[in-house]
Amino acid sequence: MSARQPKVHTQLGLAAVQIFAASDRMNQMLIEHLDPGAWRAKPPGKVRTIAAMFTHMHNVRCKWVRRTAPHLKVPPQLNRTYCTRQEARAGLAESAACCVEMLAEALGGEGRVEKFSRDGWALPWRVGPEMLCYMIAHEAHHRGQVCMLAHQMGFRLPNEAAHGIWRWEKLWRECGASLVYPGGRGAR
Repeated sequence: MSARQPKVHTQLGLAAVQIFAASDRMNQMLIEHLDPGAWRAKPPGKVRTIAAMFTHMHNVRCKWVRRTAPHLKVPPQLNRTYCTRQEARAGLAESAACCVEMLAEALGGEGRVEKFSRDGWALPWRVGPEMLCYMIAHEAHHRGQVCMLAHQMGFRLPNEAAHGIWRWEKLWRECGASLVYPGGRGAR
């Protein structure tokens, strides 16, 4: 993800920024370890390819930023038919940085972002934990689809990725978070 770190003045804002960064790290890890043959493999039935799922995630993030924080520069959309793994990784990193900035502005105490607009068909929500939960649920839903589809098509994910997406403390550290455990102990 981008090196820019937005200013955050609340615990909720800091947590939101760190959680979304960890979510993007999970996506990056899956693409990094995914068998190259799985990227465009055609699944049985009317199911998106893995490439289409990751480009969809990026494009939806761009829509959230465009509708919720129009003052931020929105990255270009990705084409699900032609997008390479490297382009998807770069695009996801860029859209994650924008989402992190949007979350920091929405939940970080500055108050510049006042509503979360998911789509044109949905009523906007006021910013709060629900915004982050919706964004993470969308990401996790598609990550689950990717993992299941890769397995069903015979492209087993290595343990580093399959189990790595559940090692939150490690993911947070990789994203620059400093963890404090109950009782005041620092990160291990």
